[in-house]
Amino acid sequence: MDTTAPKPAPVPEKEASGLTDIKQHTRENDMLLGPLERPALRWLATHSPEWITPDRLTAIGVVGSLLCFFGYWLSGQNVLWLLAVNAGLIINWYGDSLDGTLARHRKIERPKFGFYIDHTVDAVNEFLIIVGIGLSPYLDLEIAAFALIGYLLMSVHVYVRTAVDGVFRISYGKFGPTELRAIIMMVNTAIILDGLLLARPWFLDELAWGLKPFDIIGVALSIALGGVFLVSSWQHARRLAEEAR
Repeated sequence: MDTTAPKPAPVPEKEASGLTDIKQHTRENDMLLGPLERPALRWLATHSPEWITPDRLTAIGVVGSLLCFFGYWLSGQNVLWLLAVNAGLIINWYGDSLDGTLARHRKIERPKFGFYIDHTVDAVNEFLIIVGIGLSPYLDLEIAAFALIGYLLMSVHVYVRTAVDGVFRISYGKFGPTELRAIIMMVNTAIILDGLLLARPWFLDELAWGLKPFDIIGVALSIALGGVFLVSSWQHARRLAEEAR
């Protein structure tokens, strides 16, 4: 009789890189405003009252994006509605940026739930803000839709890389969501000042091919986002193919 013990089934080796547990992912945050933002978020987390919770902050971020949506939509009636947009961007930053910091500060992280809800809500916020811009008189809705597609493509790239490499990259080229909000706020302020001082603001003039200044910027931004997505995806695909060999 064969008394040899059966060999155990081979255990598949874990890949050297990749995300097997959502809690293990690392965050790359090399934003231009990071040295100012990170201490501010830590201070806000330390001094937030108990009734401020990560879930409520996420909801506050959505309220901010809704304010942006309606502010842009109504700005065709009065340019001062852009002040509501700027307020909405600040509220959105407060809710969207602080929720994770507060959860980590209070040690009440829910990694899977937090990651899923945070980035699902991010997509809703991006939709509201960018489509709101497209409903304003400053940017054509179709061009805004292409810019939204480019932004969502980059978001998909970030999430896929998080799943494959375990790295969540918040910024590209020193620019992330915070820098984008700051730029939009500065542009809104310039539009308000020009709208109040000029009888016919320059940003409503058609420059070429029936496109206004911000239409041209929107086209350039859409192409740039699409290009970054393609180049980054190609580079990562090549690296992963080399690792697979």
